[in-house]
Amino acid sequence: MSTKEFSDQLKAEAQVIWEAIFSHPFLEAIQHGTLPKSQFSNYLCQDYHYLEGFARSAALLLARAEDPISLRLLSKRILTPVERSFHSHLFELLNLDLEVVEQVQSKPTNLAYVNHMLVTASLGEGIGEGAAALLPCPWTYHELGKRLPKNSRNPNLPEAFREWIDFYDQGFLTESVRAWRELVDTAAITAGPLQLARMRKAFLTSCYYEFLFWEMAWQEEEWPTLNQ
Repeated sequence: MSTKEFSDQLKAEAQVIWEAIFSHPFLEAIQHGTLPKSQFSNYLCQDYHYLEGFARSAALLLARAEDPISLRLLSKRILTPVERSFHSHLFELLNLDLEVVEQVQSKPTNLAYVNHMLVTASLGEGIGEGAAALLPCPWTYHELGKRLPKNSRNPNLPEAFREWIDFYDQGFLTESVRAWRELVDTAAITAGPLQLARMRKAFLTSCYYEFLFWEMAWQEEEWPTLNQ
């Protein structure tokens, strides 16, 4: 198995999920400028909290890394969170106070996704399983960026929408995707059938959660209110 074959195989297997993501009505509404700004703001707040969970998961993997290459790749993933500063900029455009954003409660899907990453990163077999769970987020956003540019110059789009599209169009996640793929593919070289199956399950589960995250944002998911 070459160092790229396993992640390519995972991507091919997840293609149906990815296509459902790329054609999701939430993303189409962003491109057409029809998404209410309040709904976009809610999505950004959830994404902000998700990225905190992503960083914690990466830190758990860093603590478990046993070789210099994995240490180098994972340390950079923690030290260069390119999306966090961009989120702060978008919050300013949308008149969102960061202190208020930090108090927003994670929605059920967001919490479940983050817990999936944290558990896999801390309890998975080796770092390959955890890396497989974290790879879909940067990879799907990176691929999404290749599909969004055609509408980013629409003069009717709100400024925050245009900048969000342009950010992912510019390929800021290229290095992140390369690093996570390298971690997954390197682990796959020496993994046995059982570990490969666990890595596959972790990857596909995260792909489904990526789709569900967009569903959460589109449906404006809330915690249920139960009557006494």
